[in-house]
Amino acid sequence: MRAADRRASIIDAATAVFAESGFQRATMAQIASRIGVTEPVLFQNFGSKPSLYAAVVEHASGQIATVMRTFAAETDSIAALLAHLLSPGHIDELHAPGSLGVIFADAMTLTAEPAVEQAVRRHIGELAEVLTEVVIRGQEAGELRADLDPEAAAWMVLSFLSAHRFRSAVMPDRARLEDHLGA
Repeated sequence: MRAADRRASIIDAATAVFAESGFQRATMAQIASRIGVTEPVLFQNFGSKPSLYAAVVEHASGQIATVMRTFAAETDSIAALLAHLLSPGHIDELHAPGSLGVIFADAMTLTAEPAVEQAVRRHIGELAEVLTEVVIRGQEAGELRADLDPEAAAWMVLSFLSAHRFRSAVMPDRARLEDHLGA
């Protein structure tokens, strides 16, 4: 297998394992087992578990950005797309075990790992850029207020999505209140 193909297969397996188990509980042995290699192969390719996780963050960000751009290009309503992104059902789905949202939620707790922190800053910033483009399209279509700062709106959406654990833990009548917050 070519080196690039091996790295891609490791990242795919690691993405699945980290999304299912989280960074702390996932092991390099689980990832290696998933693709039929030994743990040293993972370390030869990525050096450490945090470095592999950083590559997973980059990979997941690319996947999410592609999906968002595709949805935005195919939708008749940017406002409806944003309402869907902020709906309680979508947010629960985004944070369900095995989903890519788990990667980012987990990454927020790993700021002591420099490789992960750098990857999160860079790639969440890229997702904010995609959302900024979406907001601008909504403004151009007349669906969103013209005086809305697109970049601030993008970061507000990301902040709302990332605060799921907090709201799940403490918010009473979360489904009803999240509908209102999203609106």
